[in-house]
Amino acid sequence: MTIDPQRLALLEQAQRIAPKGVKVEYTDGTIIMQAAPTVIHQRNLFHLRRQFDAHRPDGFMPTENTDLESPHAAKLRNPDLTYLPEEVMEIEGNTAPADVALIAVEIVSPSNPENDWVGKLRDYAVMRIPLYLIVDARDSTVTLFSEPNHDRYHTRTDRKFGETVRMPEPFGFDLDLSPLNPYA
Repeated sequence: MTIDPQRLALLEQAQRIAPKGVKVEYTDGTIIMQAAPTVIHQRNLFHLRRQFDAHRPDGFMPTENTDLESPHAAKLRNPDLTYLPEEVMEIEGNTAPADVALIAVEIVSPSNPENDWVGKLRDYAVMRIPLYLIVDARDSTVTLFSEPNHDRYHTRTDRKFGETVRMPEPFGFDLDLSPLNPYA
């Protein structure tokens, strides 16, 4: 599936006029614009990325806020962190194929948690992203979803800040959740 050309033009216009730091995504006929993340959001993302970077597979690089699109669905999503093959990042354009992403990591926005917990949970499974990690600093939880099939993930692992969660291959390490901070 591809995004309708008229909606794609509108999406591209929204991306051009959006203020710096505003994320623009597209799903189910809706353009979603979200304000810049909080300081705690950025801090938590830093601590996660540092650990993932130490275990990233050769030939893959981290990207923050890269638009992912999928031939399986007319969707454009922009995870806080993902890992893509280096050769994908050598091509021109503003989007990367979702089905080559190793993971999507999202830090839940306090103003729009449904986007991460409902929309992206469904969309990342449809886009066939093998791992989806949700960090919810509202209640100090981390949830790892894996084994996507159609519009849902089959495996769910829940942990609290301060614990660890095992990240499956190709990362293959225990993600330490103790450096994460909750929202006030």
